Amino acid sequence: MLNKVILMGRITHDLELRQTPGGVSSLTFTVAVERSYADQNGERQSDFIRCVAWRQTAEFISKYFGKGRMIAIEGNLRTSTYDDKNGSRHYVTDVYVDNASFTGEPKQSGGKPGKGSPPIPGDLSNFEEVLDDDGVPF
Repeated sequence: MLNKVILMGRITHDLELRQTPGGVSSLTFTVAVERSYADQNGERQSDFIRCVAWRQTAEFISKYFGKGRMIAIEGNLRTSTYDDKNGSRHYVTDVYVDNASFTGEPKQSGGKPGKGSPPIPGDLSNFEEVLDDDGVPF
């Protein structure tokens, strides 16, 4: 059987990393994913998909992403139900995030990345130019 979800979209609100009483990090957030087709007016609609991340994945997302930032995630769908105080049954579908990735979107704030920040794509400041290819085995 296969239960795999891959999404790329924008985070819709500020992130709040939480801890369980046992000290496990968790993060619940919503990703707006634009549909691949446009309506008659040329406008695209979006789906707002609730996502849940745990432990290091939650900490990574909360550290490097924020509201409006593009994110790519991999995970699986999980469904649950609950009954409210009026006895009405509600169905919930969440994406449980296994991996989160950068999308290549430029960093939103200016300047070079600080300690702990991911590298900016195209930043070659940590590379050295090789002028002589003697001894290179290929």
